[in-house]
Amino acid sequence: MLNLLFKEKNKSLEEIAVSIQNGDEAALQELLSKYKPFIKKTVSSVCKHYIDESYDEFSIGLIAFHEAIMKFDHNKGSSLLAFAEVIIKRKVIDYIRSNSKYKELSMQLVTNDGENNGKLQSLEDNLSIESFHIKKDDEKRREEIIRFQELLKTYKLSFSDLVKQSPKHEDARINAFMAAKAIVEDRVLLAQLMENKKLPMKLLEKRVSVSRKTLERNRKYIIAVVLILAGDFLYLKEYIKGRLEG
Repeated sequence: MLNLLFKEKNKSLEEIAVSIQNGDEAALQELLSKYKPFIKKTVSSVCKHYIDESYDEFSIGLIAFHEAIMKFDHNKGSSLLAFAEVIIKRKVIDYIRSNSKYKELSMQLVTNDGENNGKLQSLEDNLSIESFHIKKDDEKRREEIIRFQELLKTYKLSFSDLVKQSPKHEDARINAFMAAKAIVEDRVLLAQLMENKKLPMKLLEKRVSVSRKTLERNRKYIIAVVLILAGDFLYLKEYIKGRLEG
């Protein structure tokens, strides 16, 4: 839903993953090639030495990255790379444990001067903690979206309204964001919007170089962006941050 409201010119990594899950083989090959450096870095961090494409460990990481793409659930709103990193590291750890050439490394990781809790266990613990935080972020993000949805109702707006009336062209979308930002940065404009539950058109026309007709056409969209920027919506603000800085 958020992708429809605040869509970018280029697809996000998570959107590309959805395309791949729907059978886009070309996108899959491009993504696997583009993120080889990420896979090498992640695998190397587990193996404690540089891993290039000639190593079996890299192949394990590449397969794990593919698995992460196919298993990724975009509805949860988490980062694909964060999810992929967890999957890759777990697969490489399993490989280390099962491979005789890593016997010495496994012993070094599992035992630390006679202690039971070694570096390998610590790594697994960190991965579990990371997965926990990803899950908690997903839950907080969903709660935030629900709060935003309830706030929209007080302005007689809904997600479906915003999707239908969101600007169709990139320049129109940027103008809408700039109008919203102008309102948030002006205490008088913001106060009038909050009090009257509608755009303060006369004052807003004086603050932005956008026609009244354009403001009227994108009224609901502008109000929604204002509510995000002016409210306690950390995740939604992060989602649209790139557009405002662009």
